Amino acid sequence: MEFTESIKQFSERVSMLKDTISTEEATKMSLIVPMFQILGYDVFNPLEFCPEYIADVGIKKGEKVDYAILEDGQPIILIECKSCSEALDKHSSQLFRYFGTSPAKFGILTNGIIYRFYTDLEEANKMDLVPFLELNMLSLKESSINELKKFCKENFDKDKIFSTAEELKYSSLIKGVLSSEFESPSEDFVRFVLTNVYEGQKNQRIIEKFTPVVKRAFSSFVNEIVNNKISSALSKDTEEMEMQEIIEPESTSKVITTEEEIETFYIIRGLLAEVVDINDIVHRDTESYFGILYKDNNRKPICRINLDTKNKQILIPDENKKFERFYIDSLNDIYKYKNQLIEVVKRYL
Repeated sequence: MEFTESIKQFSERVSMLKDTISTEEATKMSLIVPMFQILGYDVFNPLEFCPEYIADVGIKKGEKVDYAILEDGQPIILIECKSCSEALDKHSSQLFRYFGTSPAKFGILTNGIIYRFYTDLEEANKMDLVPFLELNMLSLKESSINELKKFCKENFDKDKIFSTAEELKYSSLIKGVLSSEFESPSEDFVRFVLTNVYEGQKNQRIIEKFTPVVKRAFSSFVNEIVNNKISSALSKDTEEMEMQEIIEPESTSKVITTEEEIETFYIIRGLLAEVVDINDIVHRDTESYFGILYKDNNRKPICRINLDTKNKQILIPDENKKFERFYIDSLNDIYKYKNQLIEVVKRYL
């Protein structure tokens, strides 16, 4: 089985088990150790995967990190574990202390669901406070899986990983800043934008006046990029469909999937890409509606679309899977329901 398929299957197992686990020890045995088995390490060989690795800190002797991955008897990765019911934010200081006393180049802080990868980009032998990579087993992305592959035993090259860690770290931070500015533009961001478009004095009144304008322009700009990619994908799909029509015999089905419905599908895929793997979002057309499902499961509907009527509609399920109907004037109105669609998908994770 390929690594990507194995890690996705394990992700489903984590989702299934997490609510039944309440202790750190159970988290280690059920979620964390199996993860490193998938990465190719011999977790039953203490010369390779050493539990309770001694990492003396200053005058404190006998300090132990939960696991250390060893190479030629020396630690290359330190792993600090917490219960899957605990948040990680308060626990990085413990790994920080251990990191400075060992030759390990990487540290991992995990609760079996979230994996945070650290190194020493800012100052040699001093662990950075911000991880260069964070992995959520409940919402795996292809990009994260590709980075995780580098930590497989057969692929591990500390120099290569370290050389890309800086870009990963700051790329993630930059995306966080852009996301924040997209949701709520700051005064500094608005002032920066106005520098090239407004010649007058940029006082508080002007900043407040232009803040909603900047937000709408930013949103429109992002939507145009998404729509352009969708149009490009649609043109390819249309070509493929035309080829299939030439080759395949005429279907007796009354269901006809329109280009507009396919465009809707790609819009919703784009809106949910930050939460789940887009390959898990599929469409299924019926005579009465165009359905979009999570993992092709009828019991996990994301929404239903009805574009055949005079009044276009999107129907979104609530917590009880009762569909709430929203009328839309155009496909662009779907972007208004991004948060509701994300909430629906999160209920399936």
